[in-house]
Amino acid sequence: MLQTLKNAWKIKDLRKKILFTAFVVFIFRMGHFIPVPNINADALKSLANSQTLIGFYDLISGGAFGNFSIFAMGVVPYINASIIMQLMTVIIPYLEQLSKEGQDGRAKIQNITRYAAIAIGAVQAYGTYVIIYNAGAVEKDTPLNTVLIIMTLIASSTFLMWLGDQITEKGIGSGVSVLIFVNILSRFPTLMYQVYALYTGKNIDIVMLALFVIVVALMFVGVTGFSLGERRIPVQYAGRVVGTKQYKGQSTHIPVGISSSAVISIIFAMSVMQFPATLAQFFPNVAWIKWLTEGAYSPFKTNTIIYALIYAVLVLFFSWFYTNITFKPDEMAENMAKSGGYVAGIRPGVATAKYLERILDRVSIVGGIFAAAIAIFPIVLEGYTSFKGLAFGGTMLFIMIGVAMDTMKQLESQLVMRHYQGFLK
Repeated sequence: MLQTLKNAWKIKDLRKKILFTAFVVFIFRMGHFIPVPNINADALKSLANSQTLIGFYDLISGGAFGNFSIFAMGVVPYINASIIMQLMTVIIPYLEQLSKEGQDGRAKIQNITRYAAIAIGAVQAYGTYVIIYNAGAVEKDTPLNTVLIIMTLIASSTFLMWLGDQITEKGIGSGVSVLIFVNILSRFPTLMYQVYALYTGKNIDIVMLALFVIVVALMFVGVTGFSLGERRIPVQYAGRVVGTKQYKGQSTHIPVGISSSAVISIIFAMSVMQFPATLAQFFPNVAWIKWLTEGAYSPFKTNTIIYALIYAVLVLFFSWFYTNITFKPDEMAENMAKSGGYVAGIRPGVATAKYLERILDRVSIVGGIFAAAIAIFPIVLEGYTSFKGLAFGGTMLFIMIGVAMDTMKQLESQLVMRHYQGFLK
């Protein structure tokens, strides 16, 4: 990887892209230190460190919510809009047709996603204001101050969406993903300080510290391996004549990533399990919501065995669900038949679709089990060990490793075009 970066730095065009990306990241991180006016950030510390959706948003915003800077919402509205558009593409025929129209269709979907992100950002900004107001963090309760806070959050979220597009067009990597990667990476010093404080405070001993480091290292290796792992479906293409050209038969494969839906499945499952806790931030005095979040027999009470089991099952379900939505075995079989492709020993058409569906089910279950194990690790850590209140989650490993690998592959492809050898050699 270091050799890839070294080779990329030697090329003028790639060097400009790397420097541009670094400059945008610098501007992005500077915004984390510009506070929203008339907000008492100290009142939000407990919310930011909680095992709720708000705590997760604080994680991917790089602590901006805890400090309530202008980037407190981060790129979360854009992420939500992207997920919704992916699901709507399956449901709405017009969007499905656009997705099949190549680059132009994808560009139209992307524009719709941007506008949807602004609308979602407006709703989320108001919801964020209600949460911080209930937490007692708003110092001036006036209509003008309310409008100022909400407009600041909407404008900054839209600006971050624009920054991400600039990185995608003129820099290295997928822009929004790079911003999330930088935010998560910025949390590591805080994590190390928290572990150090637990050690110096005699809450953990050297043996527990060593075990924690070993387990995290194993998780890192495991996530990397699963991110690289794929199930290759062999496909044969028969020779054919198109016009005056004759094409020879060839063998290829369709790669299916084992952990391709890990992050999305964890986010979906987390959203379901943390929905009552999020409602409690809006309606803190409603009795039935209190029971859902604090009741002894409630399945939504965090850091319990029932909560962890339901969470794991939901991760497994959403992994299977999202994999089948993304790959669409019926459509894959149809496209293969149109191109003269077939799987050896499997009849084209319905039989191929069922074969692909069985493979996707197996891959999604294996990936879902691993994602569930990573997802419930922070719950086990918080509820049954002495490592309390750590800003650590398995999702951050999936996101960081996935973004890093995607960025390096983009650099690798650029280097291959210029006859360089990179880390995939």
